[in-house]
Amino acid sequence: MKKLVFILTSFIVSVSSAQELKNKIALSTNAPKKVKETLSHPSIQLETDQIFNKLVQIRRDLHENPELAGNEIRTQKVITQYLLDLGLEVEKDSYGHGVVGILKGGKPGKKIAWRADMDALPTDFPEDLSFKSKNKGIQHGCGHDIHMAIGLGIAEVLSKNKASLKGTVYFIFQPEEETFIGAKGMINDGLLTKINPNEIYGLHVSALPVGQIMAKPNEMFAYQKRVRIKLKNELSKEESKVLTKKIHSFLSRTSTTNKPWELQYMSDPKFGLINPNTIFKDYLFIDENFNSVIKNEQLVLDAYVYETDSAKLKEILPKLRQVIESSGYKDQLLSLSFTQENPTVINNEKLTQTAIKTLQNIYGKEAIVADYGQVPFFNDDFSYFQQKVPGIYFFLGGSNFEKGIIAMNHMPNFKVDEESIRVGVKSFSSLLFERLNDRSK
Repeated sequence: MKKLVFILTSFIVSVSSAQELKNKIALSTNAPKKVKETLSHPSIQLETDQIFNKLVQIRRDLHENPELAGNEIRTQKVITQYLLDLGLEVEKDSYGHGVVGILKGGKPGKKIAWRADMDALPTDFPEDLSFKSKNKGIQHGCGHDIHMAIGLGIAEVLSKNKASLKGTVYFIFQPEEETFIGAKGMINDGLLTKINPNEIYGLHVSALPVGQIMAKPNEMFAYQKRVRIKLKNELSKEESKVLTKKIHSFLSRTSTTNKPWELQYMSDPKFGLINPNTIFKDYLFIDENFNSVIKNEQLVLDAYVYETDSAKLKEILPKLRQVIESSGYKDQLLSLSFTQENPTVINNEKLTQTAIKTLQNIYGKEAIVADYGQVPFFNDDFSYFQQKVPGIYFFLGGSNFEKGIIAMNHMPNFKVDEESIRVGVKSFSSLLFERLNDRSK
């Protein structure tokens, strides 16, 4: 495979810089209110560094003790105790094993929610780690342990500054994300009606380089639909194979050089999400290998379709019908339908632009980079929260290619550079602080 070259940005504050920042903060004690708020970001960096090792340890504890969707019992206890130790109010009366930590600022203001998912995957991939999963067949192979550590870190940093906060932060630790039902369950149980947040934020660790944060307005992922084709069981295995190949070829909108299913190029400067000409935009494709079963004397073919343009979703079934009928199977076709149509993550345009500008103003232009594509295969039920509340979903880089750490979710030897925890806590503590202290709704 072609070797990829990446530029990694260091977010580690040097010892001398840290002392200088401490001196500045000390001198600001009697400074005007406006200056105090400006100097809170150096304070956030220092406080993040101080708790970093503790967050790494709790992440590793969560990684060693993963729990599947619907079984997050130990995880709930760990998170609950951590939040209680910070002095937050904690509620566990929402859906499943979810936890909500409530941080009330010293002054009235808006309400903001931060969401972190809790569950692990039913996998048993090889793990080249000193803190491997102790639960056979269960692993944090998607990075939710990192997400929880970051959520707890943000809660700790902001709780130390709550006197200067305007408003309330709700830390939503959500169960059952991998099964795509946890967010909806919490909403149906009345969580959002109860807390009524003005904004909601969340992230997902990704194969991007560590230190890199990425976001874009509107869709972060391709629209994913599972299509089902039912035919009379009159096709041989070879005829079925030929038909699915025709469907795959016909139902594709990609150039000869663009292969958006090749996720290893997500981080590539030339082909990846960071490039305006990325291969991960304006495409339609269907799984090459269909799931095929014979049931009740019918041939049932299932596959996932990935489309970046919502306006073109309605064209998928007619196109499928066209290729099946043109292949000579009009009389054999019994039905076409979507059997799964989960909503996709759609970032609020105005809020996303504001957040990008805010992070760049605090930490520089490279603090967050533009995303020009939509990732296939993955999705997140955070989308259900976004249907109710303006929200942003960020990608957080977790790979360190020089160290051989590749944070490709749901893959063997999934690893995350734990410096991503430091980056996430620092950056998003600052973002939430700014959003809370912004009077605009």
